[in-house]
Amino acid sequence: QVQLVESGGGLVQAGGSLRLSCAASGLTYGMGWFRRAPGREREFVAAISWSADDTFYADSVKGRFTISRDNAKITVYLQMNSLKPEDTAIYYCAARSKLGFISVRESLYDYWGQGTQVTVSS
Repeated sequence: QVQLVESGGGLVQAGGSLRLSCAASGLTYGMGWFRRAPGREREFVAAISWSADDTFYADSVKGRFTISRDNAKITVYLQMNSLKPEDTAIYYCAARSKLGFISVRESLYDYWGQGTQVTVSS
């Protein structure tokens, strides 16, 4: 069982930046970030392939967020710029145990972190 541990969340003013990290305890393939805003269902944010050749973003964050990974450290990052109050949510890291295409579907991810809170004040 691979453990995922997120860090980097916090409180930031609108227009500011945060960088989330997710460290895995073992080998993972495709990885992604999801978020759950208050009163809403969890939604896809960004995903990256094992080789980092492929990335995909939700329309709501495209151009503002960047996903990257360091396989030597088994860590994935989410750089979040130009943050908006509507980005306020708990952010979850997820990982797949099988090699395959990156995906926006939660059901294809096998491992999940506990989440880290991001709060953007207006």
